Amino acid sequence: MTNKDPLADLSPLSFLQMFVTQSVKLSGLAPGAPRHDAIEYLGLTASSCLELYARQQMNLPERIDREHYQRLILYIKNAIGGEFEAVSGAEGVVHVENHRCPFGARVRDAPELCRTTASVFGGIAARNFGYAKVELKRRIALRDDRCEVCIYTDREAARGQAGDEYVSEGETVVSRQALADISVRVADKMAHALCPSGRAHGAHYRPLIVAESRAMREILRAVEQVAPTRASVLISGETGVGKEIVARAIHALSSRSAGPFLAVNCGAVPSNLIETTLFGHEKGAFTGAHSLHRGLFERADRGTLFLDEIDSLPLFSQANLLRVLQEGEFERVGGGQARHVDVRVVAAANRPLESLVAAGQFRGDLYYRLNVVPVCIPPLRERPEDVAGLVHHLLAALAQRHGGPSKSLSDRAWGQVMAHRWPGNVRELENVLERAFLFTSGRVIDDVDLRDGSGIAVPYAQSPGTGGMLHAARRRATQTIETRVLQDALERHHGNVTAMAREMGITRRAIHQKLKRYALPAAAYRGDGCTTRRR
Repeated sequence: MTNKDPLADLSPLSFLQMFVTQSVKLSGLAPGAPRHDAIEYLGLTASSCLELYARQQMNLPERIDREHYQRLILYIKNAIGGEFEAVSGAEGVVHVENHRCPFGARVRDAPELCRTTASVFGGIAARNFGYAKVELKRRIALRDDRCEVCIYTDREAARGQAGDEYVSEGETVVSRQALADISVRVADKMAHALCPSGRAHGAHYRPLIVAESRAMREILRAVEQVAPTRASVLISGETGVGKEIVARAIHALSSRSAGPFLAVNCGAVPSNLIETTLFGHEKGAFTGAHSLHRGLFERADRGTLFLDEIDSLPLFSQANLLRVLQEGEFERVGGGQARHVDVRVVAAANRPLESLVAAGQFRGDLYYRLNVVPVCIPPLRERPEDVAGLVHHLLAALAQRHGGPSKSLSDRAWGQVMAHRWPGNVRELENVLERAFLFTSGRVIDDVDLRDGSGIAVPYAQSPGTGGMLHAARRRATQTIETRVLQDALERHHGNVTAMAREMGITRRAIHQKLKRYALPAAAYRGDGCTTRRR
């Protein structure tokens, strides 16, 4: 029996789907190339060709009205495999829905593809009416039950509505994507503030600011607005969502950027040391205080202090913190002199402080003092548009960190990454990618090792009763891959453990432990004939 021809199912539509999907993924591989720019350009360029073709097929007049426009965009999308239909809407709004995406299930692996729809709809409308604002209200790519798109062709009707704007300027359509360039703008300002010209490696510094999702762009817009002020900011969100990078952005975009930025995890400091950590102590203030110690507030003068996990701060320390926020003064432990500082406090919490206030575990007056500007960062599972951008950014950073060649994910690995819910958020994603990067010998990562909290590799979806077998199978597969990677490295470096450690970016001790685990003596690979030692 012969194998099925892999090209047997190829059609113009499937080719288009594959081409666009891969283009979106590859657009993030070029250093410094924002993915949204590539997607936007792709959609706007295609819109003129698609419009011309549809006009010829539908025999439309040169000047069209909104009814013609609605029919035209429905014709285009349905011709390439969608199931769009019109929905009655308000004056000046074209409202359409889709219950089957032209890209099929692939769209969940690349939710940025929805922007091609927005730019096609917006580009055609702007050419015919001079203006358009496109709002993607619901999206199959984000696991909604349908796509729902509103196109506003009247500026007054669009006022106050969310969406990306498209304006005709002569024969060119200009995109004014809502907040599209804000991540680039904030990253540039952070790079300039944190690594100004003349500082070592400043030209290569690039902070991790990925904001493909509207939620993250709104957060960055709030950062831009609040950073120049003196207002206290309270950042909330699950562990690993990126609260500290937002705090650093607030500092970098403020007039305090030339001053210090200090961060402390309040939950990691023992309760008996939190006072001296924050406010310092005098010499002889307590047993073991052999010298004067300046606390974080004193060292952060004219700068920013980031208090992470402030929900862990003991009640007795909350009163002193409130005093600093209200009066700008504090006393060192064991001292009686009031010291004045000019410090902006940015706080973060993993738990909702409102419930802690209600339970009497957090001071209400301190909560209101901290919560002048609340910023809530959604978990990564609620903003899948950011996953692909983070993957590209992190893989590039890993190549630079470990001094190896750049690597990319295969379609199989992309499917694993996009299907996972990332309970550990960005921190978990970085950990998973680094593990895959280190143990992939080639340029394409074909498998990512997704682990639960116990460290056991588990697939994202599994049927009841099969968990044990799947765990064992994944462990065996991981061991096989790791053994082959180590054997390849031993052969390349002729058993030189130091060279292996340098290439993989881990310690010599870790290499020795792995070699011992898999019974691979490095000495056996030294000298001639090492390439024949595989079992």
